[in-house]
Amino acid sequence: MALKVAIVGLPNVGKSTLFNALTQTAAAQAANYPFCTIEPNVGDVAVPEPRLEKLAAIIPSKEIIPARINFMDVAGLVRGASKGEGLGNQFLANIRDADAVAFVTRCFIDDDITHVEGKVDPIADLETIETELMLADLESLEKRVPNLEKRAKTGDKDSAQTLRLAQLALTEISQGHPARRAKIAAEDEKAWRMLQLLTSKPALYVANVDEVSAAAGNEMSSLVAERAKRDGADSVVISAQIESEIAMLDAGERGEFLETLGLSEPGLNRLIREAYHLLGLQTYFTVGPKETRAWTIHKGDTAPEAAGVIHTDFEKGFIRAETIAYEDYVRLNGEAGARDAGKLRQEGKEYVVRDGDVLNFRFNV
Repeated sequence: MALKVAIVGLPNVGKSTLFNALTQTAAAQAANYPFCTIEPNVGDVAVPEPRLEKLAAIIPSKEIIPARINFMDVAGLVRGASKGEGLGNQFLANIRDADAVAFVTRCFIDDDITHVEGKVDPIADLETIETELMLADLESLEKRVPNLEKRAKTGDKDSAQTLRLAQLALTEISQGHPARRAKIAAEDEKAWRMLQLLTSKPALYVANVDEVSAAAGNEMSSLVAERAKRDGADSVVISAQIESEIAMLDAGERGEFLETLGLSEPGLNRLIREAYHLLGLQTYFTVGPKETRAWTIHKGDTAPEAAGVIHTDFEKGFIRAETIAYEDYVRLNGEAGARDAGKLRQEGKEYVVRDGDVLNFRFNV
């Protein structure tokens, strides 16, 4: 499962610096002028997972393969983007392809880095970005509603459902709220996603602070956290500058550097953990002498659905899943110990996979 998170924000808030740190590359040019990112840069990074190494050491496995997450660095939005200002709708189209959106807002003062609005105000930044996305959604919905109304009058049930959801979104947006504030029933979720609304995507507000505020945040990042709660979003505090420095260090140096800053882990770990929480994701493992691997699934996925992440044939021909909880696998030193202790379970098609399960699938094609 490829999770794609779009990193968006006004120019010069630290988006590209954060992207470079996350991907440990200099693929995105971080420069002190608007639109230094002309095309969206996409980086594929490993999801930090300390459980992988413990599992692999027991076998031992020749290779460790972590789950992956995609970050897309979208060029800076400006006021009027929905009407073509700056690089305009090109940016908005790039965001549509993402599973979630990380709104990077500037929560630091630096006279050497200009702000496109002339002042540092993270809440105003968020409002500018959200307004442009809502205006784009508003235009999209208003174009679609007349045709949906015509088809709904003919008795088309799908059109009637889509029209109802479009009107629900219009109500939220007309009140100045992002579409994700709407309450969507489980049976409507698929049709809701098909609307492809920019403001319906799960949102993570990233408060980019200075080095001194990296551990505890500051007054501005507290305002961002409060706004996130109001908008139905999650929030995280990160210092993009520190992350870029951490990315250049080896594993041994990172721990010492983090300790001096009062941090227990890099911001990347927190960012990915928040992204997982935002999208309701979890991890299961497969373990063998060739490789130990982490797989990403949605919370609530059944064993056949989890098997399908590896290969569709696994899901189609699913027979059962041999399951061991991560804690039991480590405590009992692997599959043999877990089997002897009665901790290896045979689970069928109705089994809901739990985070950290070590699975071996039996299937017939």
